[in-house]
Amino acid sequence: MNTEIETKVKVDSLEATAARLEGLGAVFVCDLSQADAYFDDADRTLIKSDRGLRLRNETAAGSKKTILTYKGPRQATELKARREIEVSIDDETAMTQLLEAVGYEKIMAFEKKRGLWRMDDCEICLDELPLLGTFVEIEGPDQTAIADVTGKLGLDQLPHIDESYAVMMKSKLADQQTG
Repeated sequence: MNTEIETKVKVDSLEATAARLEGLGAVFVCDLSQADAYFDDADRTLIKSDRGLRLRNETAAGSKKTILTYKGPRQATELKARREIEVSIDDETAMTQLLEAVGYEKIMAFEKKRGLWRMDDCEICLDELPLLGTFVEIEGPDQTAIADVTGKLGLDQLPHIDESYAVMMKSKLADQQTG
């Protein structure tokens, strides 16, 4: 079973974190563009049970891949941890049709820019999302490794954000409609 363990913090600038990563000898992997579509049934069964189903198109250096991801409910841990199952998809259109045929519908879609780095067995993502701003996500093998990297980056005093980008985006869009 794959478990995703991560922390996420909101930052004013990604440039400062990128400079710290470079100074610490982190390895820059690539810049990515990710287009995420989230699916659920008409009763919102997945959302109500704190689960998610995402179809992601990821483009890096001209190559594109599509990944279907299931995220299980959050586990009772200090950092965000949840079961994650990912499958590479060859045909996005066919996968969307399959999901719709079994009763799922696209409930939200948005794009983000991501700078991907690696350091100390962790993956560090410098993310920029429309409407939401800039964030640093650190995913690693355990809470200790993530805490160590968070401290090295000087981000350990910032509040951990437990919500997914999808939840934050849904809330932001609802605020805009009522405001």
